[in-house]
Amino acid sequence: MSEQHQELIDLAFRVREHIIRMSGDGGCFIGASLSCADLIAFMYKRVLRISPETLDAPDRDYLLLSKGHDVPALYGTLAELGYIDRARLANHLKTNDDIYWHPNRNVAGIEFHSGSLGHLLSVSAGIATDIKLRGGDNRVFVVLGDGELNEGSVWEAALVSAAHRLDNLVAVVDRNAFQANIRTEDLIPLEPLAPKFEAFGWNARRCDGHDFDALADAFDGVPARDGRPTVIICDTVRGKGLPSIEARADRWFVNFTAEEVEALLNELRTGAKATLSSEALHVR
Repeated sequence: MSEQHQELIDLAFRVREHIIRMSGDGGCFIGASLSCADLIAFMYKRVLRISPETLDAPDRDYLLLSKGHDVPALYGTLAELGYIDRARLANHLKTNDDIYWHPNRNVAGIEFHSGSLGHLLSVSAGIATDIKLRGGDNRVFVVLGDGELNEGSVWEAALVSAAHRLDNLVAVVDRNAFQANIRTEDLIPLEPLAPKFEAFGWNARRCDGHDFDALADAFDGVPARDGRPTVIICDTVRGKGLPSIEARADRWFVNFTAEEVEALLNELRTGAKATLSSEALHVR
């Protein structure tokens, strides 16, 4: 295993620890946050042209979290990479800070408020248009939930983005197959998802959202095609890293006790050790 690959595994593990800790004392949307932990960690380490020192740089890349209830994964990543102090995560849901259930621009690294679903693809298209008008080469990434794709505003923004040839815009879909407490395909089926985006004028790619090599291939060379925005559909597992809650409809929003949080942290650590042992045996 390469040093870079191990670095990503370690980062995503620490982000998941933060998410689990934020699932007590008021709770959080743990399932969806865990499903996109690998994805967000990967983007900040391997894709985005941004750092704690360049948060306001006019040539930075942008990341907007449209599925704002996943913000514990973003908070954890920002804390681990030095955008915010790790100690601030203990202020989750406290009145003395802005570390809350949804992104707030008072937190360094948060580009735009979100929470009400279906809006930030439109906001991202506006930012991408401004960049085009200024002649910049910044890229705008927006993370969408698959359930969020039932919002008509998403597809309106998709049409406008293609019409304006916003090839500096990249939509990233966390395809964990759940919308709140029901499977997406049992509510309003989304598949075939990639062809839908292609029919709207987008370039579409699809990958395993928990495989860092697959993510590297999917994000390679974005923007992927001149004159077309790109969507990367990342197939993920709700609750990834905690087998006891993986792919469970009833683990959408949780508020665990301190004892339950500690038990889940132990489950995460046990699973991580087993995975590393298996990979080590495979290498031999």
